[in-house]
Amino acid sequence: MPTFPKHLRGDGPHNPFPGVRVLERRLGREIPDQLGSNEGLDMPHRALREHFGDAMAEHVYSYGDAEALGIRQRLAEQKGIALDAMLVDAGADSLIALALRATVVFGDCVVATAGTYPTFGYFARGQGCRLVEVAYDEGPGRLAPDLDALARAAHDHQARLVYLANPDNPSGHLHDDDAILSLRAALPDDCWLLLDEAYHDFREDADGEFGRRVLPGVIRLRTLSKAHGLAGLRVGYAIAEPETLDVMMKVRIHYAVSTLTQAAAEVVLDAPQESDAHVRAVRERRERLSEHFRALGADVLPSATNFVGLRLPSAELAERVHREMLEAGKLIARPADPALGHVLRVTAVENALAPGQLAILEAAFGR
Repeated sequence: MPTFPKHLRGDGPHNPFPGVRVLERRLGREIPDQLGSNEGLDMPHRALREHFGDAMAEHVYSYGDAEALGIRQRLAEQKGIALDAMLVDAGADSLIALALRATVVFGDCVVATAGTYPTFGYFARGQGCRLVEVAYDEGPGRLAPDLDALARAAHDHQARLVYLANPDNPSGHLHDDDAILSLRAALPDDCWLLLDEAYHDFREDADGEFGRRVLPGVIRLRTLSKAHGLAGLRVGYAIAEPETLDVMMKVRIHYAVSTLTQAAAEVVLDAPQESDAHVRAVRERRERLSEHFRALGADVLPSATNFVGLRLPSAELAERVHREMLEAGKLIARPADPALGHVLRVTAVENALAPGQLAILEAAFGR
């Protein structure tokens, strides 16, 4: 199985400020008087209280729980994931950066699909990694990360990590569980698989056994931004072997998830029926959007996410539609990578289904 960079093996760095919540758990008792944490505990926050109310203001004084135990406990109960196999951080983007810090060093090779979620490449290049990208597997009714090509590139370039979004962004394609296991088996022994599952909740089998499984040599990433509607608060979690998470904790920004964010996430997780209803509604809108565009003759890509991908005849047409939509004050997504310049992405929100809302895009399929 993959190893960690030399500077993180063994004892390695330790969080110098675990925070009062972690210290209380270690001591087995509360610490009622915080006299040395140098927080602004005496700030009256009159303006904040007047604008947002006392309940919100009470969550801004102190640093957050560095271990986010309340969130992990709720996820463990609801998802069936082992408590010690989860690490909470400031959204899936932050977790991508954290996974890279924990597994690769300057000059290492990492592999991804050209045109997939670009934040991975952004962080990988920023860390000084050599990014090797392979083309999508594209054909009628299919735009999918090419797992065989990813594995070959990992061997050819002695990669330390392979990134895969599953379901994919921006295509929406979902590789099944056996394909993921086969990819892990096909990678070099010392190569990590970073499995970005930001859209996992929108899979029809999201609650299945595979979703809670801890996979050796794999770091799985999830978010509360999509199904739980908390994108503005930045909170997500990684699933991996406890030993892997221990190393990630060594290089993590320990208070990245604020007290307010944790409190809000716990409230939302305590009302799972609302998130479940939201996911069902998104799936239904996704199918309505897909059927609508198929009826217009569009090339609609299969999706297991909260969006619909449309493959246009040319990148020039896609650019024109995207520009005209933006000029009309309507933002849809067009991947920046030239390889996917002919793809447009529409989120399955209720507003997208309003009559006339997508008229410019609809007209494109008659051009």
